[in-house]
Amino acid sequence: MSELPKRPLSRWIGAIAVALVSAALLSAALWSATPRALIAAEEAVVIPAPALDSAKAGGPPQTAVLAGGCFWGVHGVYQHVRGSRQVLSGYSGGTKATADYETVSRGESGHAESVEIRFDPKELSYGEILQIFFSVVHDPTQLNRQGPDAGTQYRTAIFYADESQKRIAEAYIAQLDRAKVFRRPIATKLERLTAFYPAEAYHQDFLLKNPSYPYIVINDLPKIASLKRVFPASYLDQPVTIESAR
Repeated sequence: MSELPKRPLSRWIGAIAVALVSAALLSAALWSATPRALIAAEEAVVIPAPALDSAKAGGPPQTAVLAGGCFWGVHGVYQHVRGSRQVLSGYSGGTKATADYETVSRGESGHAESVEIRFDPKELSYGEILQIFFSVVHDPTQLNRQGPDAGTQYRTAIFYADESQKRIAEAYIAQLDRAKVFRRPIATKLERLTAFYPAEAYHQDFLLKNPSYPYIVINDLPKIASLKRVFPASYLDQPVTIESAR
């Protein structure tokens, strides 16, 4: 197991509160002993596919950068998406000088905890990446928070690399808002990608290396279970890792 990082105080307080509630729910769930009850900590929202998307075609790997709360869970989900070739946790939205975990965790650097997904455009489209993002990765209606984590570093954001990605993302957000898929308007902001700074080594593959870490068990493993349930054709049983991507 890798060395566990220090957590911001707000995340520890939130995680403890969630853990207490989850323990009570889990106790009740164990009485019913149904598999669905045991993974109901976080439910996905089933949403339509984007009406505007890029065509799947051969070519060099492409890159998507997304922010949806703590990067451990976002990273973990896309490691299990068919067509992913490399997934990295990191920071986007600020400068290189402030791209470190301790500084970003204070919420004053402008960065968001982000994930870079390098993908095969023949197997996976940008729109499909966004569909998974809005459906199972996080709650896109929450402003500057996800679960027990609060602050601009946990904002929901799409860092678009070019005008094509921007158009697809804008159109999809408008489509989902018109359809009232969520109870509240989508809070996801579109930000031009100026740089992605990989996070410290111990953050890479963190979920895979620390599957029993309480934060992961409570907040992130249910997302992977939802991916497998809602997107079975896209689910990759053997996750992409740092080593396998080399």
